[in-house]
Amino acid sequence: MERNIPPGVEYDVASNPEFLREGNAIGDFMKPDRIVIGFETEKARKILLELYTPLKAPIVETDIQTAELIKHASNSFLATKISFVNALSILCEKVGADVTKVAEGMGMDKRIGKEFLSAGVGYGGLCFPKDVRAFTSIAEKLGYDFRLLREVDKINEEQKRRFVEKVKQILWNLNEKTVGVLGLSFKPNTDDIRSSPAIDILNWFLKEGARVKVYDPAVQRNAHPSFEKVTFCSDAYEVSREADCLVILTEWDDFKSLDFSMIKRLLKSPVLIDGRNLLDPETMKGHGFHYLGIGR
Repeated sequence: MERNIPPGVEYDVASNPEFLREGNAIGDFMKPDRIVIGFETEKARKILLELYTPLKAPIVETDIQTAELIKHASNSFLATKISFVNALSILCEKVGADVTKVAEGMGMDKRIGKEFLSAGVGYGGLCFPKDVRAFTSIAEKLGYDFRLLREVDKINEEQKRRFVEKVKQILWNLNEKTVGVLGLSFKPNTDDIRSSPAIDILNWFLKEGARVKVYDPAVQRNAHPSFEKVTFCSDAYEVSREADCLVILTEWDDFKSLDFSMIKRLLKSPVLIDGRNLLDPETMKGHGFHYLGIGR
C-alpha cells in the first residue's frame, strides 16, 4: 500500500465492517444493532467515533484483525442457524413433527432467538455462501480445519437437492413434466439472484427433462443465462396453467394472497410444494391441494 501513497501524505488503515441486509440497507445503517470499528491509531479511532456518534448505537472498538473476524463470524453463524434448522427439518419429516413449531419453541429462548430459524431450500445471496467459504479458507490457511462450517455449506447444498427429489417423488419423474416455479430471487423484496437456491433447483429441473415456467415479481428474463431455457410468465396464474405442479422458492408476500381456488383449477393436478413454508398446510389442503412443505 505504501508505494501507492504520494510522498508526505499521512494515512491510517481501519476496518469498519458493514452489517446491512439487502432490501433494508438504509434502516440497518440508521438503526444498527452495533457499529464495529477496528483501528491502529488514536487518530483513526477519533475520526470513526466522530463519524458514528450521531447514530447513538453501541460501538465495538477493537483492532483491525478482530473487526474483520467479527464480520466473518457473524455471517457464518447466521448461516449455521439456517443449516441447523434445515437439518432439523429432515428429522421432523421422519417423525411427523412440524419444524415451524419446533423453531418457534426454540426461538422463544432468549439465548437462541427466533431469527434465521426458518426451514427452506437453503440460504443464498452474495454474503452467506461467500463468507462461509471464505472463513473456512482463512481458517485452513491458518492451520485450522473449520469442519463445522464445511458441514454448514454441505447441508445447504444438500437441501436444494433434497427439494428436487421431493418434487420428483410426488410426480414420479420430471421428464416431460411441466413445473411451475414461483420466485427466483434469493429472498423477497429484491431482484438479486446471486447464489439463489432457486437457480440451482431450476437447473436441476431442466436436467431432469422438465419443462419449467417461472414468475418472480422483480426478476427479469435477461437476468441469468438459464432463463433462456424456461418460459417466463406475467403472473402466478399463467405459471399455474397446465402445470403438473407448482413450487414456491421465494417467500414473496404477494404469493400469500393468491386466488388458490383459481390456481387449483389451472393446474393439471393440484400439487403444491412449498419450499419456504410460506403457506398454511391446513388451508391449502382445504383448497384441495396435495400440499408439501419443508419439515412439516
